This record gives sequence, C-alpha cells and structure tokens, in this order.
Amino acid sequence: MMVITDRAAEKAIAILAAEGKDDWGLRVYNAGDGCSGISCGLDIDESPTADDEVIEKNGLRVFVDKNTLSHLSGMQLDYHDSGEKEGFIISGSDASSCRSSCRSCG
Repeated sequence: MMVITDRAAEKAIAILAAEGKDDWGLRVYNAGDGCSGISCGLDIDESPTADDEVIEKNGLRVFVDKNTLSHLSGMQLDYHDSGEKEGFIISGSDASSCRSSCRSCG
C-alpha cells in the first residue's frame, strides 16, 4: 500500500479547496514504463472508477487503479518545497532499484 504523508495530504486539500473542488481527490496513474521503473502521473479527479482503490489520509482521497497500485507497494506520496522546486513526489525506500522508483512533481 502507498503511504501518504501529512504534508502531502494538507497541500492537496488546500489545492482542491482553492479550485472549488473540496470533495474531489487526487489520482495517481501509470504514465508509462522506463528504465527507472514506472513513471507516475498525478492529477485531480472527481470520483474513483470501479477499478480504483481509494486511499484516505486526513480527509484526502487518493484514487489508484489496481494495476498501478501493484507497483506502488512501499512507496510514499509526499510534498516538497525547497524554494526553487515545489511539488508532489512519489518515492520508494529503495531508490537504487530500477523498478521501484516512481516520481511525479506538479
């Protein structure tokens, strides 16, 4: 199961509220495969599909289709703001593993 940090949940909830979409959620999806693992996309979505798992954290709902979810075991969705760069990132505990690295910033 993918872990969602408090910081990611708080930032996502703030973004959704600013867009007037308080009852929407985030969608994590497989945007393709590469040499460093799957490439994940991150978007907002109104509701889950029949094929989605819903992960909840502090009032945030994250929708992930079951195929993508199988690649996200042990991964973490976080939010980073280092001044120059800011965005969401999905990372794993073993960043050196070619197939377990999945990141999305936005």
